[in-house]
Amino acid sequence: MEQVVIKVGGMSCQGCVKNVGGVLQALPGVGAVTVSLEAGEARVAYDPAQVAPAALRAAIEDAGFDAA
Repeated sequence: MEQVVIKVGGMSCQGCVKNVGGVLQALPGVGAVTVSLEAGEARVAYDPAQVAPAALRAAIEDAGFDAA
């Protein structure tokens, strides 16, 4: 497992945190996900053989948030 930290913009409440965490957990190859509203970021442990960081960012953006 590798880990990546993705800056997430547009989160304003714990519902947003749950939404971002949910879309990331749904992706194949994603292990642990920790989303912080205060830090504005998502820490994701993932299997690089199954999913790329670009796909993680795309999933966040598809959920209506900014990802960098």
